[in-house]
Amino acid sequence: MIALVRKLLRDLRVPLVVVALLLAAFQVLWARVSQRITEELVPKFTAFLPLGFIRNALFEGTGRLMETLMGGESIDFSRALDMLSVGYVHPLVQSILCIWAVGRAAGALAGEIDRGTLELLLAQPIARWRVVAAHGVVDVLTIPLLCLSLWAGNWAGIAIFGEIDWGSADNGHLLRADPRIFAPGLWNVAGLLFAVSGATMALSAAGRFRGRVMATAVLLTLLQYLVNVIGQLWPAVEGLRPLTLFYYYQPQQIILANRWSVPTVLGPVNVLLVLAGVGAVGYLAALWTFCRRDLPAPL
Repeated sequence: MIALVRKLLRDLRVPLVVVALLLAAFQVLWARVSQRITEELVPKFTAFLPLGFIRNALFEGTGRLMETLMGGESIDFSRALDMLSVGYVHPLVQSILCIWAVGRAAGALAGEIDRGTLELLLAQPIARWRVVAAHGVVDVLTIPLLCLSLWAGNWAGIAIFGEIDWGSADNGHLLRADPRIFAPGLWNVAGLLFAVSGATMALSAAGRFRGRVMATAVLLTLLQYLVNVIGQLWPAVEGLRPLTLFYYYQPQQIILANRWSVPTVLGPVNVLLVLAGVGAVGYLAALWTFCRRDLPAPL
């Protein structure tokens, strides 16, 4: 199985580096955007208009969608810490994370069947459960690397663009940006990656064609994202939000308020437990399905 893990990592090295660089580069870019908004634009506008008036003008009507994508009403765009945390929930970042998780897991089993290479692999002295376990080990190794790339982008952005002001403390001293405060949010990022990967792995274990598995996983993931976003704008859909993975993706609240749970009909639920549970159930379903199914002959 060690040889299989090495082979899988070797096959993933190029896309892994590309995704890691994209995540880090976006955090660097977002650090500059945050600095520009909080230290240049906001002071200029608030010199003539109250901040509350500006916020209402930007986020009323259809502008509520932009506010929702930024994190909701609790986010103060005049504070650099709040703006920097938006980099973890930005739609582009979530898209990159989900594309990685779906693409890798869809090709894990169904992709091997589609290419006709799984039959050759299982001709070797290796049990089926070890194949699924090897992909789990790959997730354990690659997910932390992607999370650390986000964090590295925070460090690099603050270092490149200088010290970013977060506001003033109670004693009047000016606070400076400290990237270490973003570290707890990385656990939630890892949870989302593992949950999406586990759910897709279950589909991959039952599928035959990588394209179909990927299309199904992308559709389900996109529907969950839309339900979660629309539920924040439309009360009639709000009750469906806890059924989506993205309802439990709350790195912004973990960073800003150290809040690790979300309300449900059963009471507060820890977001990490839900995401880790979904990922684990997905891998167990993949293991059960893959070990019991008849593998089709390659076309």
